[in-house]
Amino acid sequence: MTVVLHPGSVPLAELEKIYWQGTPVRLDASFHKGIAAAAARIAEIAAGSAPVYGINTGFGKLASIRIDAADVGTLQRNLILSHCCGVGNALPENIVRLIMALKLISLGRGASGVRPELISLIEAMLAKGVIPVIPEKGSVGASGDLAPLAHMAAAMIGEGDVTFGGTRMHASEGLAKAGLTPVVLAAKEGLALINGTQVSTALALAGLFRAHRSAQSALITGALSTDAAMGSSAPFHPDIHTLRGHRGQIDTGAALRRLLENSPIRESHIEGDERVQDPYCIRCQPQVDGACLDLLRMAARTLEIEANAVTDNPLVLSDGSVVSGGNFHAEPVAFAADQIAIAICEIGSIAQRRIALLVDPALSYGLPAFLARKPGLNSGLMIAEVTSAALMSENKQMSHPASVDSTPTSANQEDHVSMACHGARRLLQMTDNLFSIIGIEALTAAQGIDLRSPLQTSPELTRAHAAIRSVVPTLDEDRYMAPDLKAVSDLVGSGALNSAISPDILPALDTGL
Repeated sequence: MTVVLHPGSVPLAELEKIYWQGTPVRLDASFHKGIAAAAARIAEIAAGSAPVYGINTGFGKLASIRIDAADVGTLQRNLILSHCCGVGNALPENIVRLIMALKLISLGRGASGVRPELISLIEAMLAKGVIPVIPEKGSVGASGDLAPLAHMAAAMIGEGDVTFGGTRMHASEGLAKAGLTPVVLAAKEGLALINGTQVSTALALAGLFRAHRSAQSALITGALSTDAAMGSSAPFHPDIHTLRGHRGQIDTGAALRRLLENSPIRESHIEGDERVQDPYCIRCQPQVDGACLDLLRMAARTLEIEANAVTDNPLVLSDGSVVSGGNFHAEPVAFAADQIAIAICEIGSIAQRRIALLVDPALSYGLPAFLARKPGLNSGLMIAEVTSAALMSENKQMSHPASVDSTPTSANQEDHVSMACHGARRLLQMTDNLFSIIGIEALTAAQGIDLRSPLQTSPELTRAHAAIRSVVPTLDEDRYMAPDLKAVSDLVGSGALNSAISPDILPALDTGL
């Protein structure tokens, strides 16, 4: 199935589908007329004598150098080849697919001046699985994601590498095998392809989608931990959260209540429990995870707008004029990435404290030390908790804002930059860490539930517990643990844990747009 994009109004849900499922995309045909009109205007300028940046001039600090009309095609090709300066590992294919979809949306607004042929080639490459190899490093998040987008554009002109059919090969070979022909760039087209925030935005969106999946899973594991520790559900009473008013807190509190509803474990200690209050990691879940959800939703609003934006330079305006501006500066994306990083850090931080609570016999209300059935002879989940602490601290270190950094580039022409690209790219590693932290909590909480037998948890959490036990058996005695940790991390990262829960319990990533 193909997603039909309507530039300017592509919803977050469609972008998420492209990321998770790799769904091919195409522009709605009604946008082709505007694209062609802008291209005709660029062709008109290129044939004239008036200098217009990026069409018949050099780039950046070289903008004062006039380029002859006969050389504008060579100018664009040279631009692409000279800007292919990426280093590091290749970005994952699902990220590159999203980058290409975002570029389609931006070009589809009809302000970039590219010919419809470029649109058709990007659509065909996505449909046939010809995916440019884009090195992950090299953008400072201003003047566009120049180096990584140049690698994308290079594949379109038959240069650089692509993957096709699971094999890496030269772009010209990959295009030929797919029955496609490289494009010959016209005036401004190379600049339109490499100028823009699509790499930073795609990475930030990927981080957002992964963080939200983790946030939902953390509510499941947090509820399991609450029951495993025989914690109270009273702090999740709706009136408490309504009195404060934050939507994220209200939504997470409601989810926790529904997850714990009709739990025999909870019913067993409502009366006669000498504990007055639970520690914060149990009691304050709605306040902490709810605040993180609010932060993710704010970032989602920013990124949904950015995904639909025109971010190259110069732009063909509604009156036919071509004007240089600064839409390529990725400051909004950098801020959104920093918000997401903070949310990732805090979701993992409070989850780790619940893990620590469950393995500590002084806090776990009768559970054995480290959840070992025979502590001493067995270490149980002692070092699984240590691993969660290591990952938590690693995420803390990576959560420092990237957006507060800047360095002048391009001979001081580009003298303030956003650092959005690597600020967004770190989210992939941070969410990998978070998948593992939440996975370890799932492992820990499930073991705690097992140790409460014959008491059972709630119907919803019983399904979550079954999902965990489908990939990792209960821990009766010490065993080689690394595969268990990977299995539960994959359970979280794949969305399988969330799928075990009834629909409409876990709060959505709703932007309100």
